[in-house]
This record gives sequence, structure tokens and C-alpha cells, in this order.
Amino acid sequence: MEDLGLRALTVVSAVAAHRSFRAAARELDMSPSSVSHLIANLEKRLGIRLLTRNTRSVSLTEAGEAFLARVRPALAEITEAIEGVHELRDRPAGLIRLNASTWGADRLLPIIAGFMADYPDVRIDLVTEGRLIDIIAEGFDAGLRLGTIAPQDMIALPLGIEEALVVVGAPAYLNARGVPQTPGDLLPHECIRARLPSGTIMAWEFGKGSRVPEVDVAGRLILGTTDLAAKAAATGLGLAYVERREAEPYLADGRLVQVLVDWTPPFEGEALYYPRQRHPSAAFRAFIDYVKAWKAARQAAASREMKPGQLPSLVAD
Repeated sequence: MEDLGLRALTVVSAVAAHRSFRAAARELDMSPSSVSHLIANLEKRLGIRLLTRNTRSVSLTEAGEAFLARVRPALAEITEAIEGVHELRDRPAGLIRLNASTWGADRLLPIIAGFMADYPDVRIDLVTEGRLIDIIAEGFDAGLRLGTIAPQDMIALPLGIEEALVVVGAPAYLNARGVPQTPGDLLPHECIRARLPSGTIMAWEFGKGSRVPEVDVAGRLILGTTDLAAKAAATGLGLAYVERREAEPYLADGRLVQVLVDWTPPFEGEALYYPRQRHPSAAFRAFIDYVKAWKAARQAAASREMKPGQLPSLVAD
């Protein structure tokens, strides 16, 4: 199959439409000699004359008429496709695919809601799963995971929201079994464990100064999510290790009490991560800019609300 070149086909179509080399050259911002040279090369490669030339005009040969009858519709479709790509490049529109953990998706949803209100031509496909995937191979534009586990070869954009995991128990359970003072005190307790989406049992990790113990807790109950673990703890089934926001309603009404407070400091939360791209879509550029602006606004609000001498806290409500 001959590679005739889009430029040459566009030139011969313009010359045929204007019946003039000079007029076609003006339309295409080329010199008449360049137009003539391209057409001569095209005719040579095809082995047939497409245009009849004389001193006053240019006309199509029979072969040229038949050739352009097939070529012109294809050129129109190609031109339309190119213009469509340029529009996507310059105007935020189209699909953005995101991959996040369940926790991360919960954090991301308010940001997505605001972004979609500002950019009505953009569609979002947010997929949640527990495993850390290759977002490039799986066809995602970006992923969202804890900043500590985001791939190092990606650009990372932390959301600026610190997270906190807490150990909680019902007052009646703590009265009966005692209040643990250190992570080691958990060993004789009924600890409600959670199974992660990856299938592994969630580890109970702690930190205090330079001490970072991980306790292999025991317990008869394993649940599929940490929010269920919080509910189970509120019924008195044991101690649970859950995200603070999952325990917050129970802490607020007294059904749960937090223990080991000094051993569960906040830690870096989720970060949006994505590959380096030379030509990202306008929609994805707009999304990244929106996340940055959202983060800056949140940090500014936190700074305004803090007391004199107090460091800003970005722990999520």
C-alpha cells in the first residue's frame, strides 16, 4: 500500500477545488512551487496524471476525478477528527478514570462533586478496590492511596488531610476487661479484626516517639470492613482498630471510648498520584489544578481557624 501522505492529498484536493495552483497555495499558506512539487511527486508515485495544466487553468483528468471522489470524504473525516482532538486538547471535556481505595474514594468524592459542577463536559469514572494496581496498564489517569504507599515513580499530590486510626471499646467492655495502657496490654483482650480487600488481616500498628510497635492481636471475630468493626465494638464485642471518622458517631454519643490515645498519632493521608505526561488532556490538567486549589483553600481555612501559637491541623473532620 502506497504511503501518499495527508499533505499531498490535501494539496491536490485544494488545487482541484480552486482550479488554480496559486489560489490553493494561498489557502494552504504554501508557495506555488511547493504545491506544484507535491502534486508532481504524487502523480509520479501513482503512475498516472491527476491534473491537466495549461497556461490559464487547471482541471482534473478522468483518473483525477475518480481519485478525488474517493479521497475527499476521507479527508473530511480526518480533518474533523483532528479538529475534535484539538478541541479536547484545549477544552476540558471527556473522561477521567480514577482508581482509589474505599477510604480514598470517600475523601475524593467531595472534590469530584465540586469539579464536575465547574466542568460540565467532563465525565469521571471512579473505581474503588483494595489492591494497589498499575494504573497505566489498567487504563487509569490517576490513583489515590496513602502517601506512604503511592508508587515512587509517579508524581504525588497529597490531599493535605491527615488520617488517624484509633483503638476503641464500649464502656461496659472496658469496665469488665480493663483499659489497656500500652499496645502490649492488648494481648489478653478480645480484638475485633478486619480483613482488607486484598484478603490480608489488617495489622494494628502504633507509634510513640521512636517506638513503632506492631501488635499481633488476638480475637475470635474477623469482619470484612473496619466500619463493621466499629459497630461491633459499640455492642461490646471487644476492641476495634478503625479509622477515627468511622468511630466518631459512637465516640460522640458515648457508645465507644478511645484508648491508647498517645499511641495512635495522626499520619499522612491519601495522595493523588499520576504518571508524568508530556501532553495530558485538558480535562486532566483542569482536574489536577482543581485539586491543588481545593487543597490550598482547605489549608488557608485551617490556618485562619487556629488559635495564636497553634500549628494548623489538617486532620479530617
